[in-house]
Amino acid sequence: MALPSKVSWVTFDVYGTLIDWEAGIFAAFKKEAKRDGFAIEDRDRDQIITLFHEYSKDVEGGSYELYAEVLRQVAVKIAKEIGWPLEPSRAGFLPDSVPRWMPFRETAPQLKKFFANYQTGLIANADDKLLGLTRRHIPGNYDLVVTAQQVRSYKPEPAHFNEFARRVGSKKGWVHIGSSYYHDVEPCLKLKVPVIWVNRRKEELESGQKKPTAEVRPMLEAAKLLGV
Repeated sequence: MALPSKVSWVTFDVYGTLIDWEAGIFAAFKKEAKRDGFAIEDRDRDQIITLFHEYSKDVEGGSYELYAEVLRQVAVKIAKEIGWPLEPSRAGFLPDSVPRWMPFRETAPQLKKFFANYQTGLIANADDKLLGLTRRHIPGNYDLVVTAQQVRSYKPEPAHFNEFARRVGSKKGWVHIGSSYYHDVEPCLKLKVPVIWVNRRKEELESGQKKPTAEVRPMLEAAKLLGV
């Protein structure tokens, strides 16, 4: 599946693609644990982030809950795994930290290029409120936004992408950009939507995993691929 010769729409995943959520998540854990005198060191980052991705998949795969609740449940599970006696009533520290999750340095300048040349959209595994807080960091005139709350489902389920296609009326001329192979690349490939994988974590494809339409590291390369 090649990139369209004429692109009309470019959509973006948000967390991990435009927003450096891993840095924000780790900072939130470190800060809240410190209140209890529980030390989380920089060397613990990989473990916490790995657990975050693992537990998020489990929670999101169950019955639909707002993303704020997903984050609360995941925080409790991680705290238990690392031995931090976090009171569940305080697990709101993680969704409360979302407004402090900052964009990657390249996000704003690259988005401006896309805004100037294409219709743009956000396809986010978040609820409307939390995404609204995040959008303060990624200002722009997005033409269409689809959230998990709107479709009551989490990627990699196809509901986000199907809803986008329904609203636009076609998949023609559409390219999606995302950083998660699991959440974005796989469903796009299944739905035959051209997808550019921003492989920030330098992941290697496993045997049997299909290649995305294109793979880049910084989003600058995605912009170049689309001629902007």
